[in-house]
Amino acid sequence: MSKTQNIRMKNPVHPGEFVRYEIVEPLGLSVTDAARVLGVSRPALSALLHEHVRLSSEMAIRIEKAFGVSMATLLRMQNSYDIAQAREQAADIEVAPYREKLA
Repeated sequence: MSKTQNIRMKNPVHPGEFVRYEIVEPLGLSVTDAARVLGVSRPALSALLHEHVRLSSEMAIRIEKAFGVSMATLLRMQNSYDIAQAREQAADIEVAPYREKLA
């Protein structure tokens, strides 16, 4: 196992959790009101806030335009979250290392 595989990532925050606790709740917005501000449906925003779906680049732009949080920051959060989730599942993925056949 390499050094990088030994290092455990701290569980990154899902961007939906960040938006919920750092934007929506502090501003006193309901999910319906926040969805209206973002120009999306309530179910679409609710799914993100409850971490049932990934943050899309379109939603990240909407959040950036409405609330000033950088799209790039939000998408990096999503990427970090995805990497951590994949690492948790890595033991269940059975793939042998590639070995080139000698002629």
